[in-house]
Amino acid sequence: MPSLATPAVPPGSMAALTQPEIHGDGVVLRPWRPADRPSVVTAYADPAIQRWHCRSMTDDEAGDWIAGWPRRWRAETGAGWAVLHGGEVAGQIGLRRVDLVEGLAEVSYWVLPHTRGRRVAGRALTALTRWSFATLGLHRVELSHSTANPASCRVATRAGFAAEGTKRGEGRHADGWHDMHLHSRLATDRPLPEEAS
Repeated sequence: MPSLATPAVPPGSMAALTQPEIHGDGVVLRPWRPADRPSVVTAYADPAIQRWHCRSMTDDEAGDWIAGWPRRWRAETGAGWAVLHGGEVAGQIGLRRVDLVEGLAEVSYWVLPHTRGRRVAGRALTALTRWSFATLGLHRVELSHSTANPASCRVATRAGFAAEGTKRGEGRHADGWHDMHLHSRLATDRPLPEEAS
């Protein structure tokens, strides 16, 4: 059945690009490399990351996780970057549930324990969101987090993601169902001061 609406981003647009290195305010987002496995294993051994991302990883699983990102890029379903701060892996940020036809993606992120408190996640989120609008051509980037995770709420708010509401019982965690806060930015939203040129 033909759609009466033109796709927001033509299918094939993402796969036609080489996944870029994205520079932000003191952070660099670059595609994951096999040598990053120890950082991924360390991250998913951290109790806070396990709590909010609901997984742990062995070394082999971390290798598979890294190897899966290029396939997701080519399939236009997701994209993942290592977040570098001071030249070292400090965290991850990724686009999930990419829907080019609707011009939409969801973002997820985590930061390694030794780099928390330096606003690494917020700076990475701002850089990725800017690229998602300016280069990929998305209309909307959204994120959701457990209502029990105020740190993630602060990251979203500082990066200019408007709070839209609470999705009741939407996130299944190890300790049961969590209500989730939904935040978003639109390509048409007013730029943040640090985004202004």
